[in-house]
Amino acid sequence: MRKKILVLVMTFVTLLTGCSSEKNQEVIGDEVTIIAPSSIGGGWDLTARAMQDVLMSEKLIDGDIQVMNKIGAGGELGWKYTNQQKDHVLAINSSLLITNHLLGQSKITYKDFTPIAILATEWEVVIVSKDSNISSARSLMDNMKEAPHRFKIGVSPRLGNDDQLSFVLVGKQVGLNSDELDFFIYENSAQVVDALLKKQIDVATMTLAEAKKYYDLNQVKMLVISSDKRLEELPDVPTWSEEGIDLVFEHWRGVMGPPNMTKSEIQFWDTTMEKMVQTEKWQQTLEKYMWKDFYKNSSETAKFLEEQDKMYEALMNVNRKD
Repeated sequence: MRKKILVLVMTFVTLLTGCSSEKNQEVIGDEVTIIAPSSIGGGWDLTARAMQDVLMSEKLIDGDIQVMNKIGAGGELGWKYTNQQKDHVLAINSSLLITNHLLGQSKITYKDFTPIAILATEWEVVIVSKDSNISSARSLMDNMKEAPHRFKIGVSPRLGNDDQLSFVLVGKQVGLNSDELDFFIYENSAQVVDALLKKQIDVATMTLAEAKKYYDLNQVKMLVISSDKRLEELPDVPTWSEEGIDLVFEHWRGVMGPPNMTKSEIQFWDTTMEKMVQTEKWQQTLEKYMWKDFYKNSSETAKFLEEQDKMYEALMNVNRKD
């Protein structure tokens, strides 16, 4: 009798799972595409491929996941493409989605998409080549104050992103106006580091995950990190506060979809993303790239983006008054 009951229970569970799987398949289709609006190895690309890896390996979706790199115009080409899609496409975003518009570089705003999630934050760092005579972030800023145009600063993929903005905010604290800083724009962080090693630029600002592989290869020195305290993994890298600059700055990355996504799609991704960020493999991903968990679901993300839009507008209004 017990064996019959067990068989009935297992059959019922299988039927339920099958129904759920079929329902999910109807919502997201056989294939999901994640748009990384940057080249391979950039921060957006790392995030997209981390999602792809965890969602597939943990079997959190039934279909296939492809990552598509749509490169150009500081994320603009990838986001325009996403905006025009209707079926099962997501895109990685960051604050540049907001600042592109505030700077007049784009007509697209965060309101032109369906918010899905904010996933993680990471710190900003300032790097120089390993053989550079710049010994500290403080000495760099002091020298820049005396002769700002002597220093070429590398940034990617566009002005107005957090890499540049964090550096501008530091400059303000030592009396430098943003128009005194000479930024050189590159398509991705690999090109920035290449220019740094070839002495075409003197210093670069980028996210920690992008810089760390070059640091591990002993090609660059990290002068400073925008964290509130030194990281255990990088005990020799001081914070801005240790360099006498009052700045703690976090860079976030999230996920969005095309406009007019259905309630069923949003609900599916809310459930799936919440499961994803709770997996051990996602936690290992955070540790690998030294990201901080900052998960927000779709409704929380909508509020967060509105708040960020107001914050960046205030920051950039200050910059425009210089």
